[in-house]
Amino acid sequence: MTTGVNAGWRQCWRDRHADFHQESVNRLLARFWSDLDLAPGSRVFVPLCGKSLDMLWLARQGHDVIGVELSPIAVRSFFRENGLKPVRRQVGKFVLWQSGKLGILCGDYFSLTAADLGQVDAVYDRAALTALAEDSRSRYVAHLRTVVPGACMVLLLTVEDAEAGETLHHSRAAASEITALYSEAFDFDLIHVESNYESDSQFPDQPPQRSEHKVYRLRTKLPNPGMQPAE
Repeated sequence: MTTGVNAGWRQCWRDRHADFHQESVNRLLARFWSDLDLAPGSRVFVPLCGKSLDMLWLARQGHDVIGVELSPIAVRSFFRENGLKPVRRQVGKFVLWQSGKLGILCGDYFSLTAADLGQVDAVYDRAALTALAEDSRSRYVAHLRTVVPGACMVLLLTVEDAEAGETLHHSRAAASEITALYSEAFDFDLIHVESNYESDSQFPDQPPQRSEHKVYRLRTKLPNPGMQPAE
């Protein structure tokens, strides 16, 4: 994140303006997680995790879960509100809060290294990508590819604004932004789309707008063994 974005994110938590936090486990996670076909005990990375209850659900499925979150207020709230007593230790530029199968690295996602993160088998992204400004998203995806291993699965949940006059049939295609961001480093499938009309809490007088909730399954592309390194 940039300095300005970081400051704004921390201020949201200080002011308790965390309307994006869901008070229950995301139902699309519970419905589609099995599509990744992960082995029991697989380690799952949750970037920009906040205090998401989805991490508890993932741990209950037998996974080791590691999140990364900028705000220490969010991290502290996660463990306190769920009755967990974490142990803290320094890991690179991060403070790791750990309780059993659950760990959160407190610090800036863009400072994360593969060594800090350790081995992961899958990534769960419910709102990390869409929480970022559009001009930061390509950097987010590029950095993700540097910290996850050569073979890794991703479950990506997005909420996309439907274009004016767009039909549901058209919305069943992957968004052009997702294709542009991920196609170079990931193979991906759009496995679910549902349409909802939602009101904007900031503009309550405006009529509800149609949004598309989409579920993508991604797999990192492995290097082509036939390619020769550049001279």
